[in-house]
Amino acid sequence: MRKPKHLIRILLIVGFVAALAAPKLWSSGAFGRLVTSESAASAAPSSAGAQPPSARPRGAAPIRVTTETVRPGSLAEVVTSTGTLLAAESVELQAEVNGKITAIEFVEGSRVRKGDLLVKLNDADLQARRLAASHEVALAERRERRIAELLKQGFVIPDDHDEALNTVNVRRAEIELTDAQIAKTEIRAPFDGIAGLRYVSEGSFVNAASQIATLQRVDTLKVDFAVPEKYADRIRPGNPITFTVAGRSETFDGEVYAYDPRIDSETRTLLIRALCPNPGEVLLPGAFAHVELTLSEINDALMVPAEAVIPDFEAAFVFVVKDGKAERRKVVTGIRTEDRVQVLSGLETGEVVVTSGLMQLRQGSPVEADLDTTRASLVRR
Repeated sequence: MRKPKHLIRILLIVGFVAALAAPKLWSSGAFGRLVTSESAASAAPSSAGAQPPSARPRGAAPIRVTTETVRPGSLAEVVTSTGTLLAAESVELQAEVNGKITAIEFVEGSRVRKGDLLVKLNDADLQARRLAASHEVALAERRERRIAELLKQGFVIPDDHDEALNTVNVRRAEIELTDAQIAKTEIRAPFDGIAGLRYVSEGSFVNAASQIATLQRVDTLKVDFAVPEKYADRIRPGNPITFTVAGRSETFDGEVYAYDPRIDSETRTLLIRALCPNPGEVLLPGAFAHVELTLSEINDALMVPAEAVIPDFEAAFVFVVKDGKAERRKVVTGIRTEDRVQVLSGLETGEVVVTSGLMQLRQGSPVEADLDTTRASLVRR
């Protein structure tokens, strides 16, 4: 029993002595040095393994990007518009005089030749008048011949002969006038073409306002369309156009042959007319056309994808892959299309431009390039 009590007394004495010595140990910094050493030891591994973002090691993995090789190609500057197809020649067949139709000499939808008789009006009264005039002419001519013989023999004066000759001329003029009136009762084709649907029948009474039928020449068509006034000084006869129409998948060609010498003050557009062949006469006048007018063509234009160009306040830039690194290059741009940009200067044929991952790149960044081979060389705007 004594031994436990003795041990307790010894522990109490040691604890008392330690309590008396503790202030001196804190003031001497023994414990402070111990804690500091341990904190430094625990912090050393993390500080040794981390580096500022700007101080990446030189062996960092390259940035994977897609690229495209710059090659010259054809570039067409094109203005789009909408237009209407017109027949090369078109006319509504109408009578010049009032009358009843006695004959219709054409079949609807048939091809007719210039000068063919299409419609005949009643001209019985005019034919009778012409017959009477022809008899008067014959009588006047016989009288003029007799007076001419008498003039040679000296039995009449020259005035008598002049009066007889004048009568002959008047009678002949009356026949010509009657022939002109008869011609107005005949409706003839003014050009080669296709006759349209007729709106009258034999026996119908028509006047100058009556529509009888239409005649269209469609082996060649006109295309009327308009472009904004800013392009007016670049329009020239011979500018090529292409157009499509509803219901047909093919594209048709034509060229500008004339334009209105003024700007429409309401629409601020220039009216243009082009001609296009119509083989097989598959196109019909009046159809709506989607027109593309080619203003200029460049055969060796350098084009890059629009996403490769980085716009800036004063210039535009692209990244070029050179020796496995990204090089920032200033460029001068020209014509823009929906997805591509013409480069006028700053790039050379054969150089490789970056088309993706641009936000991660800096001058000299290592890159791993995947060449994009899906780009077309012919670009239209």
